[in-house]
Amino acid sequence: MVLPASSPMLLTRNLLYTGITRAKKLLIIVGTEKVVDFMIQNVDSKKRNTGLEFKMRQ
Repeated sequence: MVLPASSPMLLTRNLLYTGITRAKKLLIIVGTEKVVDFMIQNVDSKKRNTGLEFKMRQ
């Protein structure tokens, strides 16, 4: 799992949790300890406007 220093909106605990729980046999995290610590502390979750519901209804 690559964790580049990027927008705080993308560096969330939820994203880190998803990456960890989807790993089947092995997880290698590539990133700085500072980014991982930030993600652990960042409990902000924004509502994503993906348009998925609209696309599925068509």
